[in-house]
Amino acid sequence: MKNAAGDGRPALLGASVQDLESLAEALGEPRYRGRQLFTAIFNRRIADFAEMTDIPAGLRQTLATACELDRPHATTIVASVDGTRKYRFETPDGVAFESVYIPEVAKERHTHTLCVSSQSGCSLGCRFCFTASIKRYRNLTAAEIVGQVLAVQADVSRPEIDGKITNIVFMGMGEPLLNYDNVVRAAQLLTDPAGLDFSTRRVTISTAGIVPRIYDLGRDLTTQVAISLNASCDETRNRIMPINRKWPLSALIKALREYPLPRRRRFTIEYVMLGNVNDSLRDAEQLVRLLDGIPVKINLLPLNPHSRTEYEPPAPERVTAFQQALRGANLNAILRTPRGQDIAAACGQLGPAASPS
Repeated sequence: MKNAAGDGRPALLGASVQDLESLAEALGEPRYRGRQLFTAIFNRRIADFAEMTDIPAGLRQTLATACELDRPHATTIVASVDGTRKYRFETPDGVAFESVYIPEVAKERHTHTLCVSSQSGCSLGCRFCFTASIKRYRNLTAAEIVGQVLAVQADVSRPEIDGKITNIVFMGMGEPLLNYDNVVRAAQLLTDPAGLDFSTRRVTISTAGIVPRIYDLGRDLTTQVAISLNASCDETRNRIMPINRKWPLSALIKALREYPLPRRRRFTIEYVMLGNVNDSLRDAEQLVRLLDGIPVKINLLPLNPHSRTEYEPPAPERVTAFQQALRGANLNAILRTPRGQDIAAACGQLGPAASPS
């Protein structure tokens, strides 16, 4: 429950029911006050101790002095022509990160997704991603991750926007499984029925392939899992994703085959398409063989251009042929329309505004 300011006050946005029960007890209160506090923070989404009127005034005053309830501070909010909103948050210690709210993700479906960050910057060095071109400043705390959800929901629920977060994806800045403990704690808080109460089907944790942590994730959570794959052979993946040299495709695919996937679930395979790099029919055929027998849906994401990659988007006819080859092999391959490109909020574009002050 430590906060980013490092002043010793517990950050309650990262606290479990058990943490808050122990806090209440330490303050000389009955343990049930902790459960009341948890409900107020996460279920009723109250941002000010003074508004928690079911808690005694004296305890509220003590909590306001001894604890932190602040949500991340948005220094900039930018809106795209397509309704996407990008948030630049900055912490008390000067670390910046971004979140993206994407309304109506799928046509004629009321799915409104928030893409949250788990780190400020990234250390993986994927050569098609802007975030990977800036150094990792630090892991985000569980409170900062959950705080993104609460802060954005408060913004989009205003009458002039009338939005609501229905889905959460850990696909913003950073590699979630390199901040494992904080990401797991945040996911547990997001899916707690007594709190924010998101279905585990509506929370997705993405990874570039931190293989040992994939095994841990299967033990600790039942959220959805996405794999940032982006290549069908080690030669290509080594070139565009250095992490593959440590955990090659054979190890990654083995982890997926052994993963305790809940019934009627599938892995999401993210495949960023790079012109004349990983977009050939041969690549598609290799991908079919690689994923044989694994329950998947494949998101095809033509590269969103930015200034820090040497790669180019694929030709539209190559994208179409690639998708048709996958579908011809009975794989569910979806061509994703980029959202928020005009505000550098699309996949692989986060980071330009997220440099420490």
